[in-house]
Amino acid sequence: MAGKAAVVSANKRSELGSRANKRLRDAGKLPGVIYGHKLDVVPITLNRKEVTTHLSHGAHLFELALEGAKENALVKEVQYDHLGIEVLHIDFARVDLNERVKLTISLELKGEPKGEKDGGVLQKIINELDIECLVTDIPDVIYQDVSDMALDAVLHIKDLKLPPGVKVLQDEDQIVAQVREVKEQVVEGAVVEAGAAEPEIIGKKKEDEAEAAAAAATPAKK
Repeated sequence: MAGKAAVVSANKRSELGSRANKRLRDAGKLPGVIYGHKLDVVPITLNRKEVTTHLSHGAHLFELALEGAKENALVKEVQYDHLGIEVLHIDFARVDLNERVKLTISLELKGEPKGEKDGGVLQKIINELDIECLVTDIPDVIYQDVSDMALDAVLHIKDLKLPPGVKVLQDEDQIVAQVREVKEQVVEGAVVEAGAAEPEIIGKKKEDEAEAAAAAATPAKK
C-alpha cells in the first residue's frame, strides 16, 4: 500500500565479512546496512523471513526499529544468490517522509484485451517504470487495466493511469504494450510464426554436403 512503511526490528552487528554474514543467514538473520543523511553507515541484522516477505509484496519503504530508535529508510539495493531466489544482503538509505525520491517500480498489466478476441496477442514492452514521488506516495506496484485495448492498439507511457503524486521519468511516448495479430505461415507442413528463422532442413544439408564431397573426390573428365 502506498505510503505505508513496512515495520521491522533491526539490531546493530559488530561482526563483518562473508563468513560472519553466512553464520547470520544460517541463523535466519539477514545482514544489511543503513546509511545516508550525512550520518554514519550502520551495519545491521534483520529477520530474513520477515524482510523477504515484505520485499515479495513490493515494499520499498521500511520503518526500522533500531535499538530504541526509529529509522525511516528506503530500499536501495538487494543482493540475491546466483539463482535470484535467496536474499543475501540489503542496503537501506535514510529518508525523510517529506522528501521526494526517485526509484524503479514494477508495472503490471491487468485484464484481457478485447483485441485478443480478434486474433491479437498482448505484447508487454516495459516491465518497470522509473518514477519520482514523495516517500509517502511510493506505490508497491503500478497497475494498468488493458481490457479496452483493441487489435493494433498501442499503449504509451503518457496513457498510463498513475497513482496520485507519481511522475514517470521516462519518455512519455515510449511504448508500454501493444496488441498485435500473430501471422503464421506454413513451411513444409509445419506452422511457424511470421518473421521466425527458416527451419534448417538437416537431411537436405547433409545430402548436399555429401554430393559436394563426392564431386571434389572425382577426377575431372578430359
